[in-house]
Amino acid sequence: MELYGYPLKAKFNQPQPPRPKVLPATNTVAANYKNRIPYHPESFSMPWMPNSYYKAAALNPTLAPLTENFPGLPPTKIVPFISERPNRVFTRHTLDDWHRSNMTNYKESETTRHNAERLRADLNRAIKDVYQQAKRTQGESTRNLGERVNDIEYWKSELCIELDAIIRETNSLADMQKRLERALADTEGPFQVAHKCLLHREKRMGIDLVNDDVEKQLITEIKIIRSCRERLQQCLDTVNSQLMCNKEARQELEKDLADKQMGHHIDSKCYQLKNTSRNIHFFKGVERIDATVSVPETWARFTDSNIFRSQSARAASAKLRASTESLLMGTADEMWRQFSKVNDAFTSRITETANAKSKIQTHLAKTRQEIFQIETKIQVIQKTIKDKETQLKVAQTRLDERTRRPNVELCRDAAQIHLVQEVNEINETLRNLHQCLRASEDMLQMLVRSKGVLEHDLVVKNNSLFIDQERCMGMRKSYPSTVQILGYV
Repeated sequence: MELYGYPLKAKFNQPQPPRPKVLPATNTVAANYKNRIPYHPESFSMPWMPNSYYKAAALNPTLAPLTENFPGLPPTKIVPFISERPNRVFTRHTLDDWHRSNMTNYKESETTRHNAERLRADLNRAIKDVYQQAKRTQGESTRNLGERVNDIEYWKSELCIELDAIIRETNSLADMQKRLERALADTEGPFQVAHKCLLHREKRMGIDLVNDDVEKQLITEIKIIRSCRERLQQCLDTVNSQLMCNKEARQELEKDLADKQMGHHIDSKCYQLKNTSRNIHFFKGVERIDATVSVPETWARFTDSNIFRSQSARAASAKLRASTESLLMGTADEMWRQFSKVNDAFTSRITETANAKSKIQTHLAKTRQEIFQIETKIQVIQKTIKDKETQLKVAQTRLDERTRRPNVELCRDAAQIHLVQEVNEINETLRNLHQCLRASEDMLQMLVRSKGVLEHDLVVKNNSLFIDQERCMGMRKSYPSTVQILGYV
């Protein structure tokens, strides 16, 4: 035991005691580290300090009075330490020990300095390597970011080109949709005209109510217009579906382009960041967060798929526009040809009816003239019969008067014979005249009947001409032109 106040013995040259192979008890460890400040190597909030700082700081030296080492004795009664050597010199070490201690300190200092120099060299080398490695790694990251920015710019340009193309194609298809709608609306007029023509022609009378070529062509026109309307409606439905596909492809391109623009802005900002840039901070643990959802292959494939989808939609849209244009031209030409056929049939029928009307009018005029002449003849016959009856009355009166002659005067003379012949001749003539009168009257009735038939037929022809020429052809003059049917206006 060493007394308080005396120098301690040097222990640097003594071997260190062996470390225990058994861990200390938990309570002992807790007691030793109870007042220690915890050390976090990853903490950036506390400055770095060596372990010796914490070991030195953990020691709390205290000064206690000497009486505490010798309880029960006052300070004045303590016996001082007196050496038992005769020369009364208080020595604890020899000179050799002193020299050895100095040499040991020198060697230890020299070794420590050498180790420190080697450590400084290693540290310089490590710092240089770390700097070069960091510079190389940062340059590689910057180069990768630059390549990424170039890739994004390339796909942005491809997306912009395809987006402009799909917008133009969608606008063209929308114009074609409007043309289809106008063409479909324009077919409603001819369809109603054809129906009204059929309904008007049902109002024909008599023999003119026939299933002629006009009616057949009108029925064919209705069938053709209905077929054209169905095809136009189907094409319009297809165009509407294709427009939806184009709009979906356009939305995907716009969304992808917006994402590319945002990614290009972020990567450009990251590419321009340097060690001297502002707004750079620590984000602890950010390297452990993996928020990626794709790899470069799937990233490029996604944009390429969007572009391919848009190109496919554009190709289908262009093909559909071409087929729609052909359909419009075909339906317009088909409807126009049938329209011309119906008009030609109407013209032919109107001409035929007009010719029949003209002939009826001629025959009616002749019949009326014949009736007039027959009536005149009947009057002449009636006057002749009246005259012959008067003459017959004269002859019969003579014969009657001559029967009153007396006796021998009743002579069959030439006068008697001539009077008898005259009466017979007049009677024969009257019979013939009455037969002629009856024949004339019968002929007059036939002529009157024929006149009535001709007049009725003339009314029928006038009605047919009015229906075909005024009503039907009047409506068909307002038939839409080819330009309107094609939907250009």
